[in-house]
Order: sequence, then structure tokens, then C-alpha cells
Amino acid sequence: MTAALALDRVTHEFDGLRAVDGVDLTLQPGARHGLIGPNGAGKSTLFHIVTGSLRPTGGTVHLGERDVTRVPQHRRAQLGIAQTFQHSSLFLNLTCSENVLLALHRVAGRSHRPVARDRSAGVPAAAEALASAGLGERGDTLAGALSHGERRQLELCLAFACQPRVLLLDEPAAGLSPGETDRLGDLLEQMSPEVTLLVIEHDLEFVFRIARDVTVLHLGSVLASGPAAEIRASDEVQRIYLGLQAGERLFLDEGDDGAARG
Repeated sequence: MTAALALDRVTHEFDGLRAVDGVDLTLQPGARHGLIGPNGAGKSTLFHIVTGSLRPTGGTVHLGERDVTRVPQHRRAQLGIAQTFQHSSLFLNLTCSENVLLALHRVAGRSHRPVARDRSAGVPAAAEALASAGLGERGDTLAGALSHGERRQLELCLAFACQPRVLLLDEPAAGLSPGETDRLGDLLEQMSPEVTLLVIEHDLEFVFRIARDVTVLHLGSVLASGPAAEIRASDEVQRIYLGLQAGERLFLDEGDDGAARG
């Protein structure tokens, strides 16, 4: 089976410093994969390499059978890579529906057109996307009037509307309350099984809820990669991830009370 996304020996240097150092990562179609690691591990750099906003200094990136290493970001979006960002990328002075319509136009290569032009053609698709993200009643609401949690839902809605092959989420739970995080998790669990998901997140319990497999980066390299349960139980990951001492636990075992630190 051809991988949905494959990184082969991907490297990136900033002024001689290797932020990403020979990373291999393969996601099969429909994968639910988490990417974690301490601050400075290289997660965001790797994210930008996959999306195309940053070109690696070594290695290759494949989307399906296609080498997209030198393909620009907007073209990767058209080929099926969608993303959400750690910081909001919404147009706050536009309605939720208009934000979705812009996303649909962008993927279709028509981002230069005003939202008002042939707007009616995309309204049903926008309404369907909003409903799938739990925002069915918010189509005429300005994005700037949404709560922080609803803005996250709208960002996910924009990604869904693009019908991606691969969806990349950068810190989707950042700043959310526990209830908002649960709702976000519910939406991701309802996502089409055909979509391949890669999520970067510091909320480790959220990662272990969503991801079936997890890769841990440390100093730009892969420290460990495998089934989420194995990563959760790894003493090496426990020790190196935050430099914990013997006897301390970064991740709680399933069934323990409380929340994991991280």
C-alpha cells in the first residue's frame, strides 16, 4: 500500500543548527498519528516542511506517490494537504460561512475572487461543513464574535471543507477549556476514516485519545515511534521527554485519576 505521507531523511538547518535531523516518518492512509516532544524538539519546523511553507535542506517529502519536496504550499493544498495553525488564521471580520467559502475558493484555485461573486454556488457546501463542525447555527455570525473554542471548531471546519487527503493540526487544543477540548476530540473522532491525520500537541492526554501511533522528537531526531500504548509506557520517553527522574511519571497509566502533566 502506498503511504499517504512519507518523509525520508528530512533535514533542515538554520545557520548551521540542525532543527530537524534525518527524520523518517510514514503515515498510511487513514492513520491517526501524534507528534510530540519538548520545546525545541523540531516539531514546528517539521510541520512547516510537510505543509510546504519551509523547504528542507535535505531529504524528501512524498504525498502518496508524488514527490512534493519542492512543491509550493498552495499547490500542496490543492493536492490534498489541509492544515490548522497554533494561532488563528481566520478572517475575523467575515462571517463563518464567508470564511468557509474562501477556503473552498482557495483550494479550487480561485482565491483571487471576491467572496460575493458566485457565492450561492458554494453555500450548500459551506453549510454542510459548518454543520459537521458543530457550527450549523453560526453561519451568519462574524468569526470575531465566536468564543475561542468555537474559533477552533471553525478552523477545523475550514480544513474539513477542503476534503483533504492529509490533515495537519498544529496545537489544536491550545488555550481550550477541558470541555472545549472534549468537543474538539469528538469532532476528530467523527472525521472520515479516509483522511490521514497528523497532530502536533502539548496536551498529551488529547494526543493519546486521538492518535493510534505516536512519534517523539528529541533534539530534531526521532527518539521513539510506534503504537500510542508503547510510547506511553516507554521508560526512555518518560526520562528524556522532560528530563524526569526515576520514579516520576510524565504520562498516567490508563485508569489513573487526574491528568497527565505536559
